[in-house]
Amino acid sequence: MAMADRKLLVEGEADRSFFEEVCKTLGLHDIVTVAPPKDIGGSHNSKEGVFNLLPYLLNQLGDAQITRLAVVVDADSEDNGGGYQRAIGRVTEIVEPYGFTLIPNPVGGVLFQHDDGLADFGLWVMPNNCDEGMLEDWIKSCVHPDENQLFAHAETVVDTLPQKKFKSIHISKAEVATWLAWQKQPGHGLYRAVEDQLIDTNSALFLKLNDWLTHIYCLEDI
Repeated sequence: MAMADRKLLVEGEADRSFFEEVCKTLGLHDIVTVAPPKDIGGSHNSKEGVFNLLPYLLNQLGDAQITRLAVVVDADSEDNGGGYQRAIGRVTEIVEPYGFTLIPNPVGGVLFQHDDGLADFGLWVMPNNCDEGMLEDWIKSCVHPDENQLFAHAETVVDTLPQKKFKSIHISKAEVATWLAWQKQPGHGLYRAVEDQLIDTNSALFLKLNDWLTHIYCLEDI
């Protein structure tokens, strides 16, 4: 079957390039299309854009136009209307009418099982399906041991700024951006953390993401 039959829906362009590199690392790049909402007909790239596009993709899944589907969204902050529980609850409300039920003990991330034999639908709420945060918080948890000293210095630099213009929920964004700015190729996106092997692929959180993606996409008919 064509690569387009298996989709991983993400919030935006930065997430797309990051997960394309993750898929390359896991050997999934030839079978999974990573895309933000606007690439599949959505009106805008965002978490809300992902939620709005889900019914369209679930219909395609039911019609066998696509065979595997998963989404990745940030938990963000409860104080700003987010939180991982709210994200899981929102997705549950969307997918239940299509015959999907939340699996109590999933592999890696969040999984929904279909009542009529379709492949499991996957959800990953960054960073770890149980805490507030975003993709950058996941990256922080997976920094390669060789980078620990440099990353710790980036954290100190951000912490001691005389003025922080960003929201507290975005501290991890500032820390990761600062750390990446000190690499051999500064000025690139989050994908460089994977491409330049700055991520520890043996870290617990990376292995959980690996298990989740493998469960969804590496099945017997691939």
